[in-house]
Amino acid sequence: MTAILLVGFALLTLWPAYNLALVAFSARDAATAGRRRRHDAIAPNGEEPLTFWIVVPALNEERVVGRTVAAALALAGPEGTRTRVLVVDDGSDDGTPDVLAAIDHPGLTVLRRDFPNARKGKGEALNAAFRAIRDLSLAGGEDPQRVAVGVIDGDGRGSGNLLCEVSRLMRDPEVGAVQVRVRIHNRDRALGAVQDLEFAAIANASQLLRDAAGTVGLGGNGQFARLASLMRLGDAPWSHCLVEDLELGLRMHLGGERIRYTSLAHVKQQGLVDVRRLVRQRTRWAQGNLQCVAYVPRLIASRRIRNHALLEMLYYLLAPWLNAFGTAAVLGVWAYATWRLLPGHGEPFVIHSWPELGKVVVFWAVGMTAPGLAWAAVHRIQLRDETGPTLLKAALAYPFFLILGLVATWRAIGRQISRRQTWAKTERLAEEPAAA
Repeated sequence: MTAILLVGFALLTLWPAYNLALVAFSARDAATAGRRRRHDAIAPNGEEPLTFWIVVPALNEERVVGRTVAAALALAGPEGTRTRVLVVDDGSDDGTPDVLAAIDHPGLTVLRRDFPNARKGKGEALNAAFRAIRDLSLAGGEDPQRVAVGVIDGDGRGSGNLLCEVSRLMRDPEVGAVQVRVRIHNRDRALGAVQDLEFAAIANASQLLRDAAGTVGLGGNGQFARLASLMRLGDAPWSHCLVEDLELGLRMHLGGERIRYTSLAHVKQQGLVDVRRLVRQRTRWAQGNLQCVAYVPRLIASRRIRNHALLEMLYYLLAPWLNAFGTAAVLGVWAYATWRLLPGHGEPFVIHSWPELGKVVVFWAVGMTAPGLAWAAVHRIQLRDETGPTLLKAALAYPFFLILGLVATWRAIGRQISRRQTWAKTERLAEEPAAA
């Protein structure tokens, strides 16, 4: 029992410490951003992409796909490059086909998938897009090394400098993929604000650390890969994994591809403002992360992954599960200790008085709240596009957001044990139609 308590205590103590270390790293990185950008600003050398394909997977996206496609078509790369958009209509039965048919643009290609091939998961939709882009590029005599394939979800909007930033990093011929920052655009609600805090500040700092360690992970929105790098993974680079983006990144690392991250460009997406849908989304992500734990033996055995990179990869693959079990163990001990403090339940256990219990609760409340406040300060200083009261509200909501994450983690464990893999698509919020 003492060993379980010590392990749980260590895990829950290290979490705030790890967050504060990330805050310090993020602050240092922001201070040296100018030097990093000059260091990465390699002159055009014949390795940067000439064609950018933006893939938009669409299944019943009539509420958002019009604006997404219009925004994607408006993105421009460096002079001499071209932008093309491929929408995978994966068997939509709402108004998505009509919205797409109304867009008259030479840079747009719509790939319609019907049953029995449709609705086999996002990974299969992306694979169909990859094969179409590969065939079109090879038929046109293009060099796959100079074609970049990006993914922007049906609710995504790329920043104006998105393709230029991807091009800048892909001037290094060893870079096979680039991930950009993710933002939330509907952050006027508390849940949206705390998700923007998570993506724009916390995940951003984690990815900057991974960029330094050589372990950048790919996300669903804002990932760009060279066509040549995808082709080296076979006919189906994406898998059936529930987090096909994370798995693609692991496969690329195992294949010796270098993945870079930039915080200087971003893709905005909708945040979920309904608690039930948010827990369902995070449960799916957690279950996908659990599926990717199967890569741990291959990562350990790989000679292409250095020791420090391996440690970082093991941390982000295993830490959610260690935290879940550690939290459950500590809460169980606390509950038992509190029960023993009640009259007639025997001698005190671990905690010897009610005032001592109160001090422990205050200690953990401060430990859970401090990181959110620190990240709110980072968000405010670095991005300067959100008000102080909104960020304070997001910071105070952050501990409850973490509790939802623990609930999702335990639900994911239950789903994986029962071998439930199917998921309903996340419903989008309605948006104004795109301008002509």
